[in-house]
Amino acid sequence: MSEQQLDLSKLRIDRSEEPGRSRSTKPKISILLYIGGGIFLLVVAFFFTKALVGDEDVVSITSVSFVTPSQATALLTASGYVVAQTKASVASKATGRLVYLGFKEGDKVRKNQIIARIESSDVAAALQQAKADLAVAVADKYNAEQILKRTKDLFDRQLASQSDLDAAQAQYDRVIATIASRTANEQAAEVAVENTNIRAPFDGTILTKNADIGEVVAPFAAGASSRVAVVTIADMSSLEVEADVSESNIERISAGQPCEISLDAYPQKHYRGMVDKIIPTADRAKATILTKVRFLEEDSRVLPEMSAKVHFLSARDSQSINVVPTLAVDPAAIVRRDNATVAYVLNGTTVNEAAVVTGITMGNLIEIKSGLQAGDKVVLNPSPHLHSGSAVKVKE
Repeated sequence: MSEQQLDLSKLRIDRSEEPGRSRSTKPKISILLYIGGGIFLLVVAFFFTKALVGDEDVVSITSVSFVTPSQATALLTASGYVVAQTKASVASKATGRLVYLGFKEGDKVRKNQIIARIESSDVAAALQQAKADLAVAVADKYNAEQILKRTKDLFDRQLASQSDLDAAQAQYDRVIATIASRTANEQAAEVAVENTNIRAPFDGTILTKNADIGEVVAPFAAGASSRVAVVTIADMSSLEVEADVSESNIERISAGQPCEISLDAYPQKHYRGMVDKIIPTADRAKATILTKVRFLEEDSRVLPEMSAKVHFLSARDSQSINVVPTLAVDPAAIVRRDNATVAYVLNGTTVNEAAVVTGITMGNLIEIKSGLQAGDKVVLNPSPHLHSGSAVKVKE
């Protein structure tokens, strides 16, 4: 019995050191799990970033554009709009229905030429009545003259009294006054008829048509459906560019200063200009001063409200203004590769190497004689390992 007890005691599990082992093993397993998870996340992030970015170079780009030598050396550049300095909204002095409109947008008119006409039957009838009344007064004048003449003869022969002479004279004076009054009435009626004619105030071009035949026009547009202006005309020879110049740069501008004007509508055409006037007040909201620049050459393609850029030049450039545009780009886009002058043109997400021939330096730009075209996007400061077909990402 004692041997059996001895043998069974050997089968008893000794738990004296289990708690200690548990306390030391569990933290080690947790640390290993954290380290393994972190390594896994780093690996996933690495491969994800590599797949997303790849081997693309992040580059800056610039555009190839047409400029002029004088534009490249401009003291200041400002934006503005073409505005006609002589412009008018032509309206009627009288109220009535429009019955004639002889011009449309784009037509040229001469000063005092009838552009439109409103109905005039009522004022025309009043004019005829005034003329008839004047004719009656003129006829009465002849009769009054004869009576006065005979009365004077009789008075001289003492066959008529002083009162008879005075009455004849008074009748004649009344007729003369009546003629003057009816002449004024006729003139007023003529003015009323003339007011139904809408004439051009100066030589110009019709810009907009604001009313149609059949509509009622009124000087002050009393009714909701009434029109005030029939047409808007402008003298195209008075076109100027109105540009806002910052207060901090206004000291660079002076009246008579040479300028070069470029229109967004015709980027390859440049115009000679001159500062006509500087408006003597500032815009406190924008901190700018309005400057008006006159065109020194006329072009029928230049229209009011076109957007424009004005390049203010120095006085020494006034005799050598060159308005012939030249293709140019930032010199940082031109590099030497294998004894050749090249630029890298952006094509989607890759670049193509283009051999170029450069010319003179124009300010901070360089002339491009061949190899590039206007509008091309080229890489600035290309890295040495960049080549045709390289994938790039444009820096924002």
